[in-house]
Amino acid sequence: MTPFGEMMRRMRKERGISQKQMAQAIGVSPAYLSALEHGNRGAPSFDFVQRVAGFFGVIWDDAEELMNIAARSHPRIVVDTSGLEAEYTMFANRLSEEMRHLTREELMEMVSILDKARARKKAAP
Repeated sequence: MTPFGEMMRRMRKERGISQKQMAQAIGVSPAYLSALEHGNRGAPSFDFVQRVAGFFGVIWDDAEELMNIAARSHPRIVVDTSGLEAEYTMFANRLSEEMRHLTREELMEMVSILDKARARKKAAP
């Protein structure tokens, strides 16, 4: 499941809306919604995310969060390590091999490390 699919499913279920009802309202097939919710489709288009936001009445900061989550919801990503040292390529490959075996705690530790790197990047002159 992707972060966007998980969020969309949660919002739909909280409101007691079926996939068929939602699909009809936003102009897609129920099969497409199911594929998105289960992570079997790539990141949704900007237009689709806008329709979902409108359907659920999501505005301002929540709509921006929905867009950010959608942008990070492609189930098959490519990590470009060209131009980086060999260790970076090794790390990217190891991560792709081992990711399925990480515990939730280990995953959150790695996210914390990435958050620190982002903060350091933002703070740099």
